Amino acid sequence: MTVAGISVALLILLILIITAVVKRFTPSDEHMELKDYYPVKGKEVQVILQDTLYEKKGILQDGQVYLDYETVKDIFNDRFYWDENENILSYTTPNEIIRAEIGNKYYNENNGSIDTDYQPVILDGQTVYVAIDFVKQYSDMHYKYYKDPSRVVVEYKWGDILVTKAKKEAQLRVEGNIKSDILKDLTPEDELLLLDTDEASAGKFYKVISKDGIIGYVKAKQMVKPFYNTLESSYSPPEYSHISLQGKVNLVWHQVTNQDANKSLTDLLANTKGVNCVSPTWFKLADNNGGITSLASESYVERAHNLGLQVWALVDDFSTEVDKKEVLSHTSKRKKLVNVLVAETIKYGIDGINIDFENIPSEAGEDYIQFIRELSVKCRSNGIVLSIDNYVPASYNSHYNWEEQGAVADYVIIMAYDEHHSGSEVSGSVSSISFVEKAVTEITKYVPKERVVMGIPFYTRLWKEEKQEDGTVKVTSEAYGMRAAENFLKDNNVTAEWDDATGQYYGEFEKEGILNRMWLEEEDSLEAKLKAISGADVAGVAGWKLGLEKDSVWNVIVKYLN
Repeated sequence: MTVAGISVALLILLILIITAVVKRFTPSDEHMELKDYYPVKGKEVQVILQDTLYEKKGILQDGQVYLDYETVKDIFNDRFYWDENENILSYTTPNEIIRAEIGNKYYNENNGSIDTDYQPVILDGQTVYVAIDFVKQYSDMHYKYYKDPSRVVVEYKWGDILVTKAKKEAQLRVEGNIKSDILKDLTPEDELLLLDTDEASAGKFYKVISKDGIIGYVKAKQMVKPFYNTLESSYSPPEYSHISLQGKVNLVWHQVTNQDANKSLTDLLANTKGVNCVSPTWFKLADNNGGITSLASESYVERAHNLGLQVWALVDDFSTEVDKKEVLSHTSKRKKLVNVLVAETIKYGIDGINIDFENIPSEAGEDYIQFIRELSVKCRSNGIVLSIDNYVPASYNSHYNWEEQGAVADYVIIMAYDEHHSGSEVSGSVSSISFVEKAVTEITKYVPKERVVMGIPFYTRLWKEEKQEDGTVKVTSEAYGMRAAENFLKDNNVTAEWDDATGQYYGEFEKEGILNRMWLEEEDSLEAKLKAISGADVAGVAGWKLGLEKDSVWNVIVKYLN
């Protein structure tokens, strides 16, 4: 090859190399269609939750964006409640019960129908969807809808956010390289939320999202130094009013099993001190339609009021014939139950309702809480005190949702007893000091202390342990009032000794091959409990039950409540 030929060949090679280098380092100017990036079909709406491309899609109907019910409840507002039996969506405010039905506009139970230009709730296939404007009306969120492609960007997390802007013009790309397709051409006016800056540390790309919901990558050196902006909410949360007794609550439950038992109130209260509220066990959930039985007595209420006491009538769910899920998951049955309780309360001049539902299965937890919300609205509007009894907070009863109870009810009562109960397989204290201390600590994590009342026991249990032929131990127990328990040990020549671990006097003896064990409740054990309760500065105490206590314990109770 001649020198000239070699020179031409080298020139061609050089041109090819330069072309390849230029091509390699020249950014792509190809644009990707957003409809390809966010593939939505038909009436689908891509949902972008703040900074996340959400896995579920909404739908667009008659110009209104709808989100599926589960998303609404789980992410934006768990006070929305869907009744799948009667196809009714409910929402409660402090003073209103709002209902919306499939195919109808919505209404306020107090004031009738409410006019809107959209349907609040629709059914698409088997999925329930809620109008986003309906959600926004009651929730701390903001949204903006964009067309082509159909997408909605929802903001619901507030506070400082890290953002950036382009120095001049820049490109938002599908991937973090200059050869990736362009999703959007940026100007210095476009503010971008930073999602990931790890790659920027190597001087490459930021992962960002634009205000119109496009997630992609921008070249770090084309952007200004990231800075913080504050995302502020314009939402005003509802304010729940609460009825509070003056001073500390000193409540006693009065077990009433028939009308004659109502007559014993005055005698049972004769030697008490400082009691300002009595809760007779008058009402029972009686059937699967929301009906109740009642032992309410007008003369009882009059006697209590003459003694300066409020009456908070208790309603229980102890009937094994009633399916709690069946009653509470139907809007019409909940409504009947709420209305009959309020009607009875007004009829007899009762001051409050004490809910003692101890057998709610976990699958009915949301239904139960909706019942509490709806009852609270009616109680609030009628000046009725609403209190709710609960076992000590634990994982097995978390479906009772103590935080929501504390928000909507006047008092949340924690029954700090039955640590060892009639069905326990081992003997033990009904209410040890550590059990009470834990109860106070746990409930005040969820409920403001000024609405917490701690239940204390006026009883104990006699435990009998009998060894069986197979080596196992059969354990049975029987409840004893304070005097009866002390007399039992005395009659069997047992001197109970103080047990620091339980904060109680303990006694045992063996008779006819059976070990008898008892942890006493009396002045000193109650004082240990009351010290812990008083230290937490909660709203007061409630004793189960009137008539089982010794007269002398009232001096201890009054000492700590005052």
